[in-house]
Parts: sequence; C-alpha cells; structure tokens
Amino acid sequence: MDERSGRGVLVTGASRGVGAATAREFAERGDRVVVHYRGSEDRAREVLASLPGDGHGLVRADLASPEETQALAEEAIEILGRVDVLVNNAALFLDPAAGGSRRGDHHVTETDYDSWVRAWRTTLETNLMGPANLTFCVARHMLAVSPAPGHSVGRVVNVGSRGAYRGEPAVPAYGASKAGLHAFGQSMAVALAPHGIGVVSIAPGFIATDMAGSLLEGPSGDAIRAQSPFGRVATAPEVASAICALAEPGAEWVSGAVVDFNGASHLR
Repeated sequence: MDERSGRGVLVTGASRGVGAATAREFAERGDRVVVHYRGSEDRAREVLASLPGDGHGLVRADLASPEETQALAEEAIEILGRVDVLVNNAALFLDPAAGGSRRGDHHVTETDYDSWVRAWRTTLETNLMGPANLTFCVARHMLAVSPAPGHSVGRVVNVGSRGAYRGEPAVPAYGASKAGLHAFGQSMAVALAPHGIGVVSIAPGFIATDMAGSLLEGPSGDAIRAQSPFGRVATAPEVASAICALAEPGAEWVSGAVVDFNGASHLR
C-alpha cells in the first residue's frame, strides 16, 4: 500500500489561502481531509466541494477556545476514523474587531495599552495555544489508535513564519506567536519521536494570499517582492506542496526542523 493514500488529514484554517491549497493537495494525493474553519463557512464549503475523492468533512471551531479545540479533534476523528496527519495552519494576523479589513497592527510606540493587551492575548490564544491544545488532542489519539497497515503512526506540520526570525515590529504578537510555535514543534518532535510521530515546522515568508493582499497590492508591494532575489512572493500552492512533502512517510528524518521557505528573502 502507498502510505500517502487514504490517510486522514486535519487542516486548520482551510477555508482560504494556504490552508485551502493544502487541503486540495492532500486530497489530490488520495487522502481524506477535514476542512477546519472559524468564521468563513461559505468559503469553507466551497473548498470542501472542490476536493476530489470521498470521505472529506467540514468542522467549525474557534481555536482560541480549549473546549472547541477539543471538540474539533473529536469531530475530525469521527469523520476520518483516524487522524494520521495534522496541519496546524490557522493563525490570526488581522484584527478580528475590524472584521478582517485591516492588519492587527499594535506598534509599541503607537498603540494604547488596552489595545496592546488585547492584540497579544487574542493572537497568542489562536496562534500558539490553539495549535498546542489541538496537537495534544490529536497526538494522544494517534497513540491510542493504531494506524492502518502500511501507514506511519503520525505526522504534524506546523505553519510558522519568517517573521519569527526577521521580526514583526508592527505586529510583534504575531512574530512572537510563530517563534513560540517553532519552539513548541521542536519540543513535540523530541517528545513524540519515540512513538513514531514526526513533527516539523515550515517558516514561509510573504505569500500571495488574502491575508497579505492589501500589502502586496499597496505602495509597499514592490518592495516586498524585491525582498527575494526571485523578485516575487510565494504562492499558496507552492507552500501547500511543501507542507505535503514534509508530511510524507519518508520525510521522518526532517522531524524537529524549522524549514525556511522564503525565496532567500531572509537567511540565517
């Protein structure tokens, strides 16, 4: 049996952008996918309808809620039978109070204290605590339920960010949350490797998605593209392909790594 075929995959934040492209990539490889979303139900249903194959599902949850996160894991398990791959992709970069119409900027020299506290609390609850809680639930499930014959015990791929290293002065909570996610992934890689579960993080730079659209289309767009010697930013399908490759059964030895994926726009 091809280990890539028929696995159960949970992708968070899959209603758009990288998450949607990742869900499609896994489905095209013959895997069954649960599409997670928080608020964009119509878009999530469009993604679900676009997936080839059978056995896919749709689950809503706010990852800032430990209770909803636990319920997400349980519903995904019910739909898939077993979660073999978890992709922690969902993240906040926009200001929820603004309806997603602008970035959640909270520059230390320009933001009032209440807004600063709210930005940090909201961002960390979703971008760090959410993946940590979901990984706990899914990893314990992977350990309790044996995989299908020929399948590996499990894979976890965290979608981090170049901003964890390069710095995010306008959205420091975002950069810190991604740095925390990288460190969390490395801790889990060490903790779960003895049980056959591989954990890896990918750190993309700018991606041509809705989340970065206003910046790329604005006055700073050319400067952002010029950060890479390729003269462009990544596409969502490119990142999705890398995520799927990192979840391959044969990619076990990359466990514990934080893989830069930024077109040489930031070297470390």
